[in-house]
Amino acid sequence: MGRVRYARSARDLERQASEAADRPSDLVRVFRCRYETDAEAAQAVVPRPLEACVGSEVSVSFVSRSGPSSSAAKLETRWLHFGVRVDYDDRPGSYLITVPTTSQVHATAGRERFGLPAKTARIEFDRAEAEVSASVERKGSRYLVAKGRFVEERPPREEIEYGYCFKAFPSCLPGKDFDQDPQLVRLEWQLAFDRVWRVEGRIELCDSPYDPVFDLPVRRIIGAEYAEGSSVESGRVLRPVPGAWLLPFLHQRDDDPEIEGIEV
Repeated sequence: MGRVRYARSARDLERQASEAADRPSDLVRVFRCRYETDAEAAQAVVPRPLEACVGSEVSVSFVSRSGPSSSAAKLETRWLHFGVRVDYDDRPGSYLITVPTTSQVHATAGRERFGLPAKTARIEFDRAEAEVSASVERKGSRYLVAKGRFVEERPPREEIEYGYCFKAFPSCLPGKDFDQDPQLVRLEWQLAFDRVWRVEGRIELCDSPYDPVFDLPVRRIIGAEYAEGSSVESGRVLRPVPGAWLLPFLHQRDDDPEIEGIEV
C-alpha cells in the first residue's frame, strides 16, 4: 500500500503536540514608541465593544523575533505592531490596526490563528551604539519611520503585553457579510527583558493609500524604549460580536486604495 501525507497519523499529531508544549521562548528585540493622536480619529478606527483609552494613544512597536540560541539556524522575522490603546475587561492593550511582517508564512499563520491584520512588508530595524532606527515599506511607500537615541539604561523586568483583534468569517455566499459572528481575540505576550533603555524617540508618518496610518497624526510623543530579551506568545477568544460592528473595519486587513473613509 502507498502512503498519503495529506493526512497526519496519530504519531504525527502526538509529535506536533509535544513540540508545541516544549517550544522555548523566542529571542526578541523591541523598539516601542507611544504617541498622542486626535481623539476623534482614534475612536473612529476602533470597533465595538472596544473603546479607545482616554488620552488617544497610539502604540508603535517594531519587533525582531528569532529562535532560541540553542536552535541550529536562527531565522529572524520582523514585525510592526501598530494600534490604538484600548481597555477591555480590565486589561489595557492595543487594538491592532495593521501588523506587517517580513514573513509570508507568519503573516498567513497570524491571520488564520488569531485574526491578525497581517501583511508582508519590507521592515528595517537597526541598532547602532546608542541609536535605533526602524521603518516599514509596502507597495513602494515607506509610510512609517521611527528613530531613537538612547538616554538611560533601566533595570531588567518582566511584563505581560496585550493586543486585541478579531477573527472574521466572511461569507461564502454573495450578498451576505459573514457566515457566523466574528470573534474578539486577546493576544498575550509574556516578555522577559534582560536589557532595557529609555529612548528619546520620534516618529514620521507618510501617506499611503494602502496603509493609511497617516490618518492618525502624531501630536505628541509620550514615551519610547528599546529592549532585548525573550517572549512567549499566546491568545484566546473572548466573545462573539455582531458582524455589523466589524463590517466597517474589515477592509483594514486588506489592500483597498479606493476607500473614501469618514470625516471626524
